[in-house]
Amino acid sequence: MRGEVLHYDEDQGFGFITGADGNRYTFAREDLRREASMARGAAIEFQPAGGRARDVFPIRAQTASPPAAATVVPSQAENAPGARQPQRFGRSAENGPATSLWSYFWQGLTENYFNFAGRARRREYWGYCLFWTIALIVIFGVGLFIDDAMGHLDELPAVTVGVCGAFVLATIPPWIGLNVRRLHDIGLTGWLFLVVFIPTIGGLIILVFALIPTQARENQWGPVPAGVRA
Repeated sequence: MRGEVLHYDEDQGFGFITGADGNRYTFAREDLRREASMARGAAIEFQPAGGRARDVFPIRAQTASPPAAATVVPSQAENAPGARQPQRFGRSAENGPATSLWSYFWQGLTENYFNFAGRARRREYWGYCLFWTIALIVIFGVGLFIDDAMGHLDELPAVTVGVCGAFVLATIPPWIGLNVRRLHDIGLTGWLFLVVFIPTIGGLIILVFALIPTQARENQWGPVPAGVRA
């Protein structure tokens, strides 16, 4: 996977990467395929492993500096007409991946559909829940409209039940993954999600977990999610 270096501490041998999938990954000196400059914004290739980047190496090697007479000021070269702008992933290399409520919902249905690794902040959790509810209401309304047009409202509204049921079933995997990552974000094991099966109080316990603030430091499941101040 391609990505960009967000930060790398040469002394500590530790840094962060923004992947092309919009997620943030940690890496250490031992994850580098070869010794190379890991300057901020450098384009790299790596192998994702949960919240960790492995086998990291720069896409293009640095070349020798041009002669002084041919030196061009970087800002002028970037702003020149027709100049190719540096590639950015997510919103930008500086700001990290998109953190809007809608982007969290869309990522949950796409790249995070079967993602049970890493962390999910409260904003991601409730953003997904918000748009999931809106989507279900819209699907329910469309189903009722179709059933009414077919004259099924006096009987079993089969279309409404079918489309709503299909939507709920299809969104079970990303919902479970989201809850597991939310537990990771507060420093707990994802297996605690199984308390949801406790009658009566299971759902309430999960709600309490969802309300707990992000653990504002790196833990065993990954770095602090993008958009959260450490």
